[in-house]
Amino acid sequence: MSLATALRQRTAATAPRHDRRDRGARPRAAAPPIEHRLLMTATLCLLAFGAVMVYSASSPPGVLSGQGLGTGTFIRYVLFAAVGLVAMQILSRRGLALLDERALRVFLIGSCALLMLVLVPGLGREVNGARRWFAAGPIEFQPSELVKLALVLYAARYLADHPKRIGPRLLPLITPIAVVAGPACLLIVLEPDMGTALVIAFTLGALLLAAGIPPRQLALLAAVGGVVALLFVLAEPYQRARLESFLHPWSSKSTTGFQAVQGQIALGSGGVFGDGLGRSVQKIFYLPEAPTDFILAVIGEELGVVGIGLVAVLYGLLGYAGFRTARRAHDRYAKLLASGLTSLILCQGVMNIFVVLGLMPLTGVPLPFISYAPTNLCVMLASVGLLLNIARPRRRLTVVEAPRSDTDRDRRWRDRRARRARDSGRRRAAS
Repeated sequence: MSLATALRQRTAATAPRHDRRDRGARPRAAAPPIEHRLLMTATLCLLAFGAVMVYSASSPPGVLSGQGLGTGTFIRYVLFAAVGLVAMQILSRRGLALLDERALRVFLIGSCALLMLVLVPGLGREVNGARRWFAAGPIEFQPSELVKLALVLYAARYLADHPKRIGPRLLPLITPIAVVAGPACLLIVLEPDMGTALVIAFTLGALLLAAGIPPRQLALLAAVGGVVALLFVLAEPYQRARLESFLHPWSSKSTTGFQAVQGQIALGSGGVFGDGLGRSVQKIFYLPEAPTDFILAVIGEELGVVGIGLVAVLYGLLGYAGFRTARRAHDRYAKLLASGLTSLILCQGVMNIFVVLGLMPLTGVPLPFISYAPTNLCVMLASVGLLLNIARPRRRLTVVEAPRSDTDRDRRWRDRRARRARDSGRRRAAS
């Protein structure tokens, strides 16, 4: 037996063991990128912080009003947070695959239909003169929160499918979006809920900017929208009173400016480090809507500027991770959707912070992930789930080489000998 034949038989005998070992080994999963981890960390930190502050802001008033331990609001917050986390987990794995064009169309039409039904007397629940909720016992559902998410999904899909409409002419670009978003915002204003309509307007403006609309056109669109919003405010006595209390809060501190003034007192009494967790006085006797719209005032009184700064840092991390996800997304639709979802969360958070600090009129917009707002909490967590899905590493196709057989080796050996014979023949002929 020749040496080459012996080596060939030895290679063939050892090959199955290597194949079995390679087939039994599983490839290691790719580590999630930094933006994925930042999104998850910031969201869970805000959620945990929100649970602590909702309990702190709601339990003492609940005890004083005769509701036992006053933990009802806290328990409902935890239950809705669990529902939102389940939705976030599902969407983080299959978000873009589930939101095809048909599902998006059904979601948009369904949310707008619910928005119209909530205005029907007897169907929608009216609280403090506003008809915004469907209610079944202690559970409340706000359709306008679904409309916010549906409009972001629709606008991102439209802008991704029609990039050539972005140009010097503004009407061909915004008309298909305005035809859908305009009536939806009008229904929200009629509830009345000017704050949610402003969140939608700011978010769509940020989405248009991310799509590449020239800043000059966006400024013109913002000016037109501002004039329309001002006309609505001046035409409605309720909104006009809010605007006057914003301009002169202390002159109406016992009427329309009561909530804004009490929020400023809470912030001022907290100082830099606050009075201590659970030691707020304003939330018990003075501050209306402490667990919901003005929970930031409770944070300022109990944890001071440090607590508010911590909230701002967490939102900053979430915004950084969201826009980084948009930059690194694999296609135009994913880029625009990530930009729109991040803008939705940040616009709502900035508006709430500005209201509590006295930099904007009262809008009734909750603080994302922290305020007690069940529908908003679920929608915000679902938005983060979509962002996580976009930030997940994509699978890449790899080239797999076929195993080399003895026949292939023999064929290469014969080809090599034939080439050598031809080369030697040419050299002899040349000499």
